[in-house]
Amino acid sequence: MPDLLLELFSEEIPARMQAAAAKELERLVVGALSDRGLLFEGAKSFSGPRRLTLAVAGLPAKQPDVTEEKKGPRVGAAEKAIEGFLKSAGVTLDQCTKQADAKGEFYVAVIARKGRATAGVLAETLPECFAKLPWPKSMRFPAGGAQRWVRPLHSILCTFDGEVAPFAFAGVQSGNTTRGHRFLSKGEIAVHRFDDYRDKLKKAHVIVDAEERKQIVLHEAKQKAFAFGLELVEDEGLLEEVAGLAEWPVVLVGKIEDQFMDLPPEILQTSMRVHQKYFSVRDLKAGKLANRFVVVSNMIAEDGGREIVAGNERVLRARLSDAKFFWDQDRKRTLESRVDDLKNIVFHAKLGTQYERVERIEALAGEIAAKIGADVEKAKRAARLCKADLAAGVVGEFPELQGVMGRYYALNDNEDAEVADAIRDHYKPLGPGDALPTAPVSIAVALADKLDQLVGFFAINEKPTGSGDPYALRRAALGVIRVVFGSGVRLGATHIGLEPSFEERFLWPQWQAAIYSYGGDDSELLAARTIMHESRTAPHKQQTDFDAIEKHMKRGGQVAIRPPDAPTPGWDRSWQTASDVMEFLADRLKVALREKGTRHDLIDAVFSLGNEDDLVRLVARVEALQTFLKTDDGANLLTAYKRAANILKAEEKKDKTTYDGEPDPELLSLPEEKTLFVELATASELIRAEVERERFVEAMGVMARLRKPVDLFFDKVTVNDKDANLRKNRLLLLSRLRATLHLVADFSRIEG
Repeated sequence: MPDLLLELFSEEIPARMQAAAAKELERLVVGALSDRGLLFEGAKSFSGPRRLTLAVAGLPAKQPDVTEEKKGPRVGAAEKAIEGFLKSAGVTLDQCTKQADAKGEFYVAVIARKGRATAGVLAETLPECFAKLPWPKSMRFPAGGAQRWVRPLHSILCTFDGEVAPFAFAGVQSGNTTRGHRFLSKGEIAVHRFDDYRDKLKKAHVIVDAEERKQIVLHEAKQKAFAFGLELVEDEGLLEEVAGLAEWPVVLVGKIEDQFMDLPPEILQTSMRVHQKYFSVRDLKAGKLANRFVVVSNMIAEDGGREIVAGNERVLRARLSDAKFFWDQDRKRTLESRVDDLKNIVFHAKLGTQYERVERIEALAGEIAAKIGADVEKAKRAARLCKADLAAGVVGEFPELQGVMGRYYALNDNEDAEVADAIRDHYKPLGPGDALPTAPVSIAVALADKLDQLVGFFAINEKPTGSGDPYALRRAALGVIRVVFGSGVRLGATHIGLEPSFEERFLWPQWQAAIYSYGGDDSELLAARTIMHESRTAPHKQQTDFDAIEKHMKRGGQVAIRPPDAPTPGWDRSWQTASDVMEFLADRLKVALREKGTRHDLIDAVFSLGNEDDLVRLVARVEALQTFLKTDDGANLLTAYKRAANILKAEEKKDKTTYDGEPDPELLSLPEEKTLFVELATASELIRAEVERERFVEAMGVMARLRKPVDLFFDKVTVNDKDANLRKNRLLLLSRLRATLHLVADFSRIEG
C-alpha cells in the first residue's frame, strides 16, 4: 500500500520545542486521516534542528465508498419541512425511503458518497493540520500573512506513493526536495520515500532520528571521558537538548583552567550546563569534578576540532571569570548583612518584599519546628537567612543556584551546619523526581516557605486556573504533601489541617502564622494569634478591640475573650483563605494518591467524612480500606451497607423524616436483631478506639466481624414490619449500622 512522507524544513527550531511539535504534528495528521476514513498501518514522527518529519505507512490509494442514512421529517409533514430536508441531504423525494418506528413513519435519505483519491484529501487536509500546530511562540510567515510557523519556512517535502502531493502553506509549495547539513552538504536532495529520504540525508550529514543522535552523543561522550580516566556526569535533560542542536553531532573534550577549580562544583556545572550546554565529567578517584568538559559540535572540522575546543574554552573562561569574581566578592559580606537588602527586592506587588516574606517564614518555621520536634531557634535562624542569597552576585548571575549558594555563604560565616543545609533544602522538592528535605530543621523551613506561598497568593485571589499556574502553586502544594508524607512528620492535633469544621476545629498554629501575617497590622496579628490560642469557639466569631489588646499585652496583661455581637472585619476573609488553601491541598493529595493507583472513590469516601486532617494518617486509612474491600468480607459488607442505605433512603423519603438515633433494646424481638444490636455496640467502641490509635488494619478486622450478623439480619428480619414501633426501631438499627461504618469512611461514596 502507498506511504506518505512529509517534511517541513525551516530555520532552526528551538530545541525545547522540537519533540513536542513532532508529536503534535503526528497527532493532528493521524487524527485528520482517521476522521476521513483513511486507515493506515503505522506512523512515526521525527524532529531535528531544522526539520519536522512524519512517515505514515500503508495508506489506501483512495477513501472507501460510504453510504449514509439521514432521517427526515414524518410522512405527511409540512411541505417546507420536507423541502428543507431534501435540500440539506442533496437528494430528491424519489431517492428517499420510508421507515417506521414507534412514533410513526419517516422519510429516510440514503446518501452514497464515492471515496476521493487520497492525494486530493492530503492536499486539502495537511495545510489545515499545519495551521493548528500549537507552537509556544511563532511568527507570521510570510510577513503579514495569515499562517504562523515557529521560524521562516523554506520548503515542504510531501510525497504519496512516491509522487508529489501538491498543495501550498504559508506561501511555500510542496515538492519532493530537501536539503542536508547546513555546512557539510550542498544543493537540493530529491527523495520519494522514507527509506530513500533517511539514507540520502545521512549521506548529507543529517541524522533524522533524535533518539539515534542522543545515543551517538552519550556513547561518544562516555568513550571520550574514559580515555582521560574520567566518568561522564550523565544528564538526560541536557542530552535531549544537545540532540536538538546538532544534526550531525561530533563530541569533543575541552579543559577547565586550574584557577577555576576551587569554585563550588555547582557553579562549574551550572556555568557549563545552563549557559554553554557542556557535560561535566568527574574524577572517581578524587571524588570530585574533573577539570574537563564535553562539548557537542555540529561540525566536522579539518583540524579534528582543535579550534572548536579552543573557542569553547575561551568562552567558558570568560563565564567562569565572572563567576569567580562574584564568588570572591560575595564572601566579603556575611549572609546576615544581606537580609536588609531584601527590602529592595519585591516578592509581589500585593504581598510585599522578600524581607517581609522572610519575616513571615521565620515565624511560621518556628511554629512548625515546635510541632515536629525540630530545634526552634535553628529553624527560625535558617528561615531568616533562607532568601538572603538572592542579594548575592553569584545568584544574580546564576539564579538556578539560589539556596545552594546560601548554604555555602552560611558555612563561610560559620553558621550551624543544620541551618546551612536548611537554607539549601528549603526549596525542595522542585519537581516530582527531586529529593526531599530530611533533617527536621530543613523540613520546618521547607514547609513554611511553601505554606506562605500558598496562603499569600490565595489571599490575593491569584489562584491556579485550568489554563495556568503562573506562581507554581500546584507545585508548592504537591511539595507540602510530599514533604509531609515522605518524612512522616506529625504537626500537632490537627496536623496538616485538611478541611476543619468551623465550629469544632482551629487553624493549627502553623496556619495562623501564615494567614494572619497577611491579615493586617501588628495589632491585628497579635490579637488574632491570642484569640486563636485562648478562644474555645470558632475564630471567625470573635469580636475585640485590636488596639486595646496590643496595649494591654505590652503591659503584660492577659486578654479576656467576650462573645461577639458581629463578626470582626477580616476574620471571614482570613478564614475563607485558609479553607480555600486546605481544599486545594486536599485536591492535590487526591491527584497524588490516584497517580499511585489508589481508587478515587475510596479517597472521596475518607475525605468526605471531614474529620481527618492528618496527611499521614489519612493515607494509611485509605490504603487499609482498599485492602479490606478486596476481601470477601469487605465486598459483602459493602453490599449489605448499600442495601441498608437504600432502605433508609426510601423510608426516610416516604416518611419525610430522618432515622438517626439509638434503637430501643426493649423493642428488639428476634435473635438476629438482638445479635446485630450487640455486635454494633461492641464494634462502634472498638472501631473508634482502633482509629484513634491509628490501627486501621485492626479497625477493618472489627468491621469484618460484622458481616455474619448483618447477613443474618437481612435473611431473617423484616424491616418494614406491620408494627410501626418495630419498623421504626429496625430502621434505627440500620441507621446505627450506617453510622458505625462511617467511623472509617463514607461507604455511600464507594463504587461496587
